[in-house]
Amino acid sequence: MIQAQETVVLQGHIIDSLILAKVLDTILMMGGTFDLSEMRIGTTRGEPSRAKIIVRASSTALLEEILEAIQPHGASIERESDCVLLPAPANGVLPDMFYATTHLPTQVRLRGRWIEVEGIEMDVAVRVDAGLTAAKAVPMGAVRRGDLIVVGREGIRVLPLQRPKERDVFGFMEAQVSSERPHGHIIVDIARRMRALRDDREAGKEGSDVLLAGGPAIIHAGGREALTWLIESGFIQVLFGGNALAAHDMEAHLFGTSLGYRLSAGRAVPHGHENHLRTINRIRAIGSIEQAVRSGVITEGIMAACVRRGVRIVLAGSIRDDGPLPGVITDTMAAQAAMRAALPGVGLALLVASTLHAVATGNLLPATVPTVCVDVNPAVPTKLADRGSFQAVGLVMDAASFLRELARELGWKA
Repeated sequence: MIQAQETVVLQGHIIDSLILAKVLDTILMMGGTFDLSEMRIGTTRGEPSRAKIIVRASSTALLEEILEAIQPHGASIERESDCVLLPAPANGVLPDMFYATTHLPTQVRLRGRWIEVEGIEMDVAVRVDAGLTAAKAVPMGAVRRGDLIVVGREGIRVLPLQRPKERDVFGFMEAQVSSERPHGHIIVDIARRMRALRDDREAGKEGSDVLLAGGPAIIHAGGREALTWLIESGFIQVLFGGNALAAHDMEAHLFGTSLGYRLSAGRAVPHGHENHLRTINRIRAIGSIEQAVRSGVITEGIMAACVRRGVRIVLAGSIRDDGPLPGVITDTMAAQAAMRAALPGVGLALLVASTLHAVATGNLLPATVPTVCVDVNPAVPTKLADRGSFQAVGLVMDAASFLRELARELGWKA
């Protein structure tokens, strides 16, 4: 027996992006039913479509679950009302029933006007200023007592991404993850995007920076030279990593090893396990990675290239770190804040061989930023590709092969 119903509206490029089909399928899969009370289809590629859907369920609770599931696809409740605001009860504590964001463009209704939520990312809250004129995504830990926080689901509109006009790997339905799929055409498209972003950056356009979040496997597997070239050639502007990426990069320069293995021979050297410790100790004595580069102690590799090119670096520590190197942020929340602060201006993200950094970075990025996740473990790119954006591409391959192929496509003569 149908006991509850609500009318929702979908508008935009909902046909060619299969958004309408996803919403209707979700309603049925969750045990609800629907009627299409209005359907207007755009007659051209640029003309939007609109659908009005009456959603029915056997209980109010099930209806709420269905509405929550279809809202990230852009289904907004037809009866427009302002969003509900409640004050945060304490520092770092959100009101009950706070609205948890997706990474899609989001608007809230304040005094009858739809306001864009600034700095959108997934799994945070929305804070509204005291004048009810602006809204911003805010992590739980940054909330202060009395902050006005959006609660419930009324007065909130999520805008689904439209299918990109250009047909490349970032287009719809290209983000399937498989170790058996050919990678060549994907890397060609990524290189084309990076080349275009570099041209835009040189022309002074905003949102044209490229972010790389990487793990130490880049060094161990032999991708150090390719990544260094990409940085030196102006293709990377932001680098996220941990203590190990920087330590083993500089170990490779000082000792020719990574984790004690001779990179040129692929075998362990006597007492090689000490080399990364000696590297960290030497940099700590100098005072900073930047000073080690400027003083001529570190002249090659990823860190040296980053310092010379002015790349924004965020190194986030972990519980297993040795040292750590100076500049490594050991407070997790402070590291997250530093990563968040480095994201404005990023137009493409490459997440390479680092599970935790890949997931953390992916969660901080809005869905509008095309993202490539590369890892030998298929679970990592699968998780990123499942974030809900058709602009997330997953590649199951080793870091060195990806970086070498990408660099060669961009002109590296190795």
